[in-house]
Amino acid sequence: MHRVIALVRPVQSTFELGCAAEVFGTVRDGVPQYYEFDVCTETPGPVPTTAGYAMSVPRGLSALASADTVIIPGWRPLDAPLSPRVRRALLRAHARGARLVTICSGVFALAQTGLLDGRSATTHWAGADRLQRAFPRVRVEPDRLYVDHGDVATSAGAGAGIDLCLHLVRRDHGAAHAALLARHMVMPPHRDGGQNQFVPPAPPAEALDGLLDWAGERLGTPLSVTDLAARLNVSPRTLARRFQEQLGMSPGAWLLSRRVAEARRLLEDTDLPVEAIAARVGLTSAVNLRRRFRDQVGTTPGAYRRAFRSPEPAGAAS
Repeated sequence: MHRVIALVRPVQSTFELGCAAEVFGTVRDGVPQYYEFDVCTETPGPVPTTAGYAMSVPRGLSALASADTVIIPGWRPLDAPLSPRVRRALLRAHARGARLVTICSGVFALAQTGLLDGRSATTHWAGADRLQRAFPRVRVEPDRLYVDHGDVATSAGAGAGIDLCLHLVRRDHGAAHAALLARHMVMPPHRDGGQNQFVPPAPPAEALDGLLDWAGERLGTPLSVTDLAARLNVSPRTLARRFQEQLGMSPGAWLLSRRVAEARRLLEDTDLPVEAIAARVGLTSAVNLRRRFRDQVGTTPGAYRRAFRSPEPAGAAS
């Protein structure tokens, strides 16, 4: 039995811990149980959580001595130092062959061990810049859902922690078992680690005098930067300056990202063919949509749709 130990600390995120517990610790009828899941902490006893209650954690760091996988499900505050005892326990576990896995901000703890130096890692997009500044020897890849080096693995925002955990199950026991588990969890069976994280939404439309809403309603038309500038009665150069000041990107880059974001929504919510979606979002052809989609999202429209399409209930007509 593969032993998975989650290392928690005050104040522990219940969701991030739950991601690991759901994949590795929940017993389900009809699903073989290949993992033994437990939780430990540096000082055994009550551990406060983000949900407002304390959970009782009786096991201390000695639990890590028998772990095959150690999961750090978040680390708050981000600049909290790793105590010498925890650092030694993590390094010892790694040295004897345990893999170390982080969910979301947990990477801030793992980076303090030095095991990520010279290697790529990811975290929630909101903390990526801070991670890079704090640990310049780590190659931070903010666009990745997860990064797996075999002995260490990191994930983006908390939801991506589920993707990483299912990826580890797939690596340990094959795609069929991972897909069975995902179906029981009502989760997409596979989101590739190279797929981009969700990009935060643009500022309110009024930030550019309603232009963003106006353009968003006309994505299916051949809008150009000149059209956007004319809408505000300014020059393209002035428009570019305002976009850079308020959105941090060019008008053309925003327009493309908005078209791809709408394509993502249509792939998730409709059965429209890729060619029709390309026309609806103003990318003219399926070929162009596939190229732009891969550049922006890191996967193909077809793979994206399969990942976000809920599995059909058992017995559904084919």
